[in-house]
Amino acid sequence: MTTRPVRVVAFGGGHGLSASLRALRRSAAQLKLDITAVVTVGDDGGSSGRLLAERDALLPPGDLRQALAALADDQPTTQRTAQLLQYRFAEIPAVRGEGPDPLVGHAVGNLLLLGLMEMLGDPVQALDQAAAMVGARGRVLPMARHAIGIEADVRGADPDRPHEVVTVRGQHAVAVAHGHVEAVRIEPADPPVCAQAIAAIDEADWLIFGPGSWFTSVLPHLMVPGLAEAIMKSPARRLVTLNLATENETLGLSAADHLAALHWYLPGLRVDVVLADGKWVGEPEPVRRAAEALGARLVLAPVAVADGSPRHDPGSLGVALVPVLGADR
Repeated sequence: MTTRPVRVVAFGGGHGLSASLRALRRSAAQLKLDITAVVTVGDDGGSSGRLLAERDALLPPGDLRQALAALADDQPTTQRTAQLLQYRFAEIPAVRGEGPDPLVGHAVGNLLLLGLMEMLGDPVQALDQAAAMVGARGRVLPMARHAIGIEADVRGADPDRPHEVVTVRGQHAVAVAHGHVEAVRIEPADPPVCAQAIAAIDEADWLIFGPGSWFTSVLPHLMVPGLAEAIMKSPARRLVTLNLATENETLGLSAADHLAALHWYLPGLRVDVVLADGKWVGEPEPVRRAAEALGARLVLAPVAVADGSPRHDPGSLGVALVPVLGADR
């Protein structure tokens, strides 16, 4: 009898989701996985922000591009195509006084996805087409069918008013704001969800949250009413991969605080497993208690890169995920 694939849905964006997807793709060598990435669509910085402003793009392509590259097949041709998606045009001297090159700073994959979305008129079709080009070992979907805005109430964001709470608007601005983030919102509050993402959640065996920028990549999924409802109704087990260190937007938050934020933004959310690196998590007991408050057991495993920097190693993360996702098979 053929064992059906383990259906996994991974939520997030940027480098954190990329590391998770690379780990899952490597785990597929031991586990038969059906992988779907549901990607945050709030990025308004850099190349993505420029395309949203200048071309009125349906979605910011940057995080979607990174997810596609992470899932690319290992064949030399598809890996070269994935490298092309990630290639970013560098600055060159102005030619004949014509001014700066408008391509500077754009990733090829961002322009490709923009072109596919404009040509096909459907972001999901565009992503499926791009996925075929890199032989993706999974599917990449947006969490909403158009771009969302992210805003946060941040205490101390204005250095002239260090004790006051100010509203910071835009994903990039929130990510780099100095101060303590007290609340995060999305705009619109109820964006049109991606039906294919809802279907993937309904059919999933595992839902995976993190690692990644907690307030701007992970938690926004819990703020979309359609996604939140599907997550709560899903019979899938849930895994949270904790970050290795705090980022600018989460300064002052402990690992336990990161877990508490999940409950704050989606009350009633139950989790089965919390995965953390024992070297980076600090004193494990508060994290264990926070995990148990969500219904989860804490699994400690070495998942960081060997050079000592706070980055997940996809190979090590994949090794840690195999016994968790393969349990009860």
